[in-house]
Amino acid sequence: MAITSVSFLLALSLISLCIQALLHFFKVVLSQSRPVKKFSTHKPPSYPIIGCLISFYKNRGRLLDWYTELLAESATNTIVVQRLGARRTIVTANPRNVEYILKTNFNNFPKGKPFTEILGDFLGYGIFNVDGELWRTQRRLAGHEFTGKYLREFFMVTLEEEVKKSLLPVLERLAASSSGEVVDLQELLRRFAFNMVLKVSLGIDQCSLDPSLPVSPLARAFDLASAISARRGAAPLFIVWKIKRWLGIGSERMLRDAVEEIHRHVTEMIIKKRKIIEEDKSSEDLLSRLILAGHEEKVIRDMVISFIMAGRDTTSAAMTWLFWLLSRHPDVEQEVVKESKSVLENTIDYESLKDLKWLKACLNESMRLYPPIVWDSKHATADDLLPDNTLVRAGDRVTYFQYGMGRMEALWGKDCLQFKPERWFLEPVKKEALKKVCPYEFPVFQAGPRVCLGQEMACIQMNYVISSILGQFQIRPVSLETPVFVPLLTAHMAGGLKVFVRKRTSN
Repeated sequence: MAITSVSFLLALSLISLCIQALLHFFKVVLSQSRPVKKFSTHKPPSYPIIGCLISFYKNRGRLLDWYTELLAESATNTIVVQRLGARRTIVTANPRNVEYILKTNFNNFPKGKPFTEILGDFLGYGIFNVDGELWRTQRRLAGHEFTGKYLREFFMVTLEEEVKKSLLPVLERLAASSSGEVVDLQELLRRFAFNMVLKVSLGIDQCSLDPSLPVSPLARAFDLASAISARRGAAPLFIVWKIKRWLGIGSERMLRDAVEEIHRHVTEMIIKKRKIIEEDKSSEDLLSRLILAGHEEKVIRDMVISFIMAGRDTTSAAMTWLFWLLSRHPDVEQEVVKESKSVLENTIDYESLKDLKWLKACLNESMRLYPPIVWDSKHATADDLLPDNTLVRAGDRVTYFQYGMGRMEALWGKDCLQFKPERWFLEPVKKEALKKVCPYEFPVFQAGPRVCLGQEMACIQMNYVISSILGQFQIRPVSLETPVFVPLLTAHMAGGLKVFVRKRTSN
């Protein structure tokens, strides 16, 4: 018997209404009774069977701040979350726990099937979504390529070309506009980062930086696939997205179409690249190296998708939040401009860009408050005990929470919510030597065996882009309101960052 999509949608809506009614029932009935245990610093208020589902549902629009508040009140900066429809979850902002998870007992905390299932349709068997020998093989291959001199040189040439020939001309035109044209800086930086990762990874140019032109179909498909995959992980009841995927309706139908679009584009790029290689034409991009290494097309495709996803959104998000913070702290911005000009006046190279200490401190401080990746989850293979004596059961989801860690008074002091780049220097007044911060206290690039391979290149890219822009232009947000931080697979600023661009006058 054929059942229409409309019937499916009605059925799903009915299920959703029933869930909401059930939640309301529990809220009304249980409001007259006391929780199983009074609020403690280790778990939110919980009830029999449903656990903390009511609290989770009430705070679903502010999960980051809710978790941060609970962690700050916990003596160990760790909480245990149990709710109907989800596995037992341990959330921690304790650096000792983070080191244990990411390094000391690494083998007991893989991504795990529950995680890889959520992102499997999008990332497939790419390096960010696999465990075991498949991960180790890809890691060795990617590590070899990222540390090679050829890729660093190719990256620097590409970066300088993209900034001077694409990004700065767009800003120059906006600054010269007599009508005071407004641009979404977040979108502009996303397009720039997308082009960079495509050129370095695939050797192609895909996306125009002209804000009057629409984004490319591939970029649009990445946006959609990323957003829907992230909502899978945050869904109060995981079964809902599985039902929708099985029925092929709603957001899951959109995800399927977006992934097909991504696969089609990337596969075409791989085929074209193979032909170029067969014609004995040299190519320095990462895709060429992967093909020459003899890997299967599906593995190459999934690795490329993972690299594009990571390289595109993380750097653009970090830069967007820093530009906003600098607009609120003009004295800090002037220090960045002064330092940047001293470097940009000379020959640009990898090492000189690494030496921008004040800018690095500003970026670190921005990513502490607004990390591109807000949390990362593993799944315990066997029973375990974290250093703070939190019991871990086999199958538990164990999450270290970068967003919350950046707001822990225990780690950063009473001024932890303030933007203070000087905190990253050994002597804040002199601002000469940067501190060596433990990566398990500041794991924005992960740490341990899974530490981000592209960390150094990402920082060099951000340093050059920010320096180049601020050396010539003033960036001023249209609105004085504080933007909303949205955590998807990578975090972004809700609604973008609308700004005016003005030519910087000489001091």
